[in-house]
Amino acid sequence: MRFSVRKKRQPPAVIIVSLIDILIVLLIFLMVTTTFKQQPALQLTLPESAHARAGASESHVVVTIAKQAPYLYLGPEPVTSADLERQLLARAAQQPDLRLSIQADAEAPFGQIVRVMDIAKTARIKTVSAVTKTVRPPSPAPSNP
Repeated sequence: MRFSVRKKRQPPAVIIVSLIDILIVLLIFLMVTTTFKQQPALQLTLPESAHARAGASESHVVVTIAKQAPYLYLGPEPVTSADLERQLLARAAQQPDLRLSIQADAEAPFGQIVRVMDIAKTARIKTVSAVTKTVRPPSPAPSNP
């Protein structure tokens, strides 16, 4: 019997520097192409409205009212009523056409909503709106002839 002599193979050489370069390029690509979505500070159940209008302004402030304490948020930061009044007075002095949007949970205490509206009136903010979830109005039932 004749056996063939196998040649010893050398293990494949992995060039680690090239792999690192490729990983860095992929990482940069993913970082540049990823869109960063701002997550809300609170999970709210907004009240529904069939007649809500969409609109945004450069000079608007969003006050969020939660259903549990701490109730008031200016942007993502929790604030007290006194802090909210102080900050709204300062912003209204800088921007006379400042708009206020109240984003309240459907189960938020109504007293907190009234308090924010009073603070807005004290700060002389003329436009106060409520952020709601838009729903379609129910369609009329078809009539039978």
